[in-house]
Amino acid sequence: MRLLVVEDDPDLAGQLRSRFEHEGYAVDVAGNGIDGAHLGATEAYDAAVLDLGLPGKPGLDVLREWRAAGSRLPVLILTARNGWTERVEGLQAGADDYLGKPFHVEELLARLQALLRRSAPAPTLELRAGRWRLDEARQCLCGDDGGEQTLTATEFRLLRYFMRHPDEVLSKTRLYEHVYDHGAEHDSNVIEVYVRRLRSLLGNERIETRRGQGYRFLP
Repeated sequence: MRLLVVEDDPDLAGQLRSRFEHEGYAVDVAGNGIDGAHLGATEAYDAAVLDLGLPGKPGLDVLREWRAAGSRLPVLILTARNGWTERVEGLQAGADDYLGKPFHVEELLARLQALLRRSAPAPTLELRAGRWRLDEARQCLCGDDGGEQTLTATEFRLLRYFMRHPDEVLSKTRLYEHVYDHGAEHDSNVIEVYVRRLRSLLGNERIETRRGQGYRFLP
């Protein structure tokens, strides 16, 4: 899953990037409204954290631009604790949730996870593949028999995206866009390598190859 953080405080932005990456997300950060608006309009993200008090272009203008262009990107806005009018304006402009500053990162994570569950094609509290359950907190697979399978960070991100989009045909480009951040370098066959690894863990029948189209995950 790939997140966009639009926040002009470099310390807070760095803290959020570090924590989100630790939780298994790919993260891009923009420090002003102009760059944030451009990234949100041109790159593929699963959710955005948007500060309203941004240089260059206010956060509300960024949000309105995205919505006017038809974007359904889940957006959580950050506001000053006493900025209730901004919160109302943000929700009316199309925000999906808000959080007042200062805040606990754990609450931000919980709200983001709830947004991602609601926006998934198949919302569910538990991600499963046959006898395996994906433990998002520990980033591993847990079997019904009590066994566990460890996952690398990339395997975890890829499998989580597959599980949140079951029965969809997902192109390699789409998978790459949602597993890696904007500046990541990659080999053209990197997705194939990780798909083979996931098949070895889950069984070949779980991930179907659609020649010329991509892959389909079968839960």
